[in-house]
Amino acid sequence: MTESSQRNNPDSVPGGKNLGKRGGGDPSTRGRTTIADGVVEKIAGMAARDVAGVHAMGSGLSRTFGAVRDRVPGGGKSVTRGVKAEVGESQAALDLEIVVEYGVSISDVARDVRENVVAAVERMTGLEVVEVNIAVSDVKLPDEEDDEDESEQRVQ
Repeated sequence: MTESSQRNNPDSVPGGKNLGKRGGGDPSTRGRTTIADGVVEKIAGMAARDVAGVHAMGSGLSRTFGAVRDRVPGGGKSVTRGVKAEVGESQAALDLEIVVEYGVSISDVARDVRENVVAAVERMTGLEVVEVNIAVSDVKLPDEEDDEDESEQRVQ
């Protein structure tokens, strides 16, 4: 090996010995990645809200508290409302509480939510989603006002 090729090859040392790859093995196996429950909850919350027929997430009480929190400066909308995740090293389990629109097939909406959540969480985290439990806590009737809209109208 010439002197210039030794300078350009970081795996070689003076004397012509080749050390091979640094650290040995595949770089993706060096270290561990942990994903917080909150990260999975955000992903699942966004994925569930994307499904047609889902009006809101969470129970009536959590939506009421959430509407108040959303109005506090810096509070922001809670994407995780109605979502609970348990995350292990390689698997995740999710519980979702949803409100569906009146007139939609609840079983179809639940199936679509489950499929969308599983796809999003597995694609973004690499975790295996072992279960997605869905609780339908309410049905949004066409003539009902939203809890969130009601408080906005009072403050104007």
